[in-house]
Amino acid sequence: MNDKRRLREMYAARREAAHCAERDGAIARAVLERYCAAERFFVYISVRSEVETDRLIAALLAAGKQVCVPRIEEGRMLAVPYAKLVRGAYGIPAPEGGEDMPCDVALTPLLAFDEEGYRLGYGGGFYDAYFARRPETLRVGLAYCAQRADRLPREAWDLPLHAVVTEKGIFRPDT
Repeated sequence: MNDKRRLREMYAARREAAHCAERDGAIARAVLERYCAAERFFVYISVRSEVETDRLIAALLAAGKQVCVPRIEEGRMLAVPYAKLVRGAYGIPAPEGGEDMPCDVALTPLLAFDEEGYRLGYGGGFYDAYFARRPETLRVGLAYCAQRADRLPREAWDLPLHAVVTEKGIFRPDT
């Protein structure tokens, strides 16, 4: 676990250094261009130096897409329709109510991703559990190129991402 803690610190610092509105805009444009055929998106509410999602959510809604966002309920992450946000679990804004919905595409935060599409998150396991529950959902990470690693540690329950959108384009692992 110390190894993962060290990696989380290192990649959080890399993400912080790479974070900027111009890169976020390039990532949002790539998402909108590549995944425009999807109807329902599961999009995280960005915090700290994560790739910013506020404008992406607004653009998806303006395009007539259904947007769901995470809400933690009884230790489980749900994808609930975007609505007025209040302070949620871990201080992350989330809607107060809403039913868990299946989504076509899940736009996922991460600290690092590797050549095989595995992600390093914050360690709560919420996204892995969601992915296991919703295997039909396209798993897409949003990250900066600086967050790419050769190989990350993984657990038996980890599921790789299908793609990672960065400021330089879309990375698809060889899985």
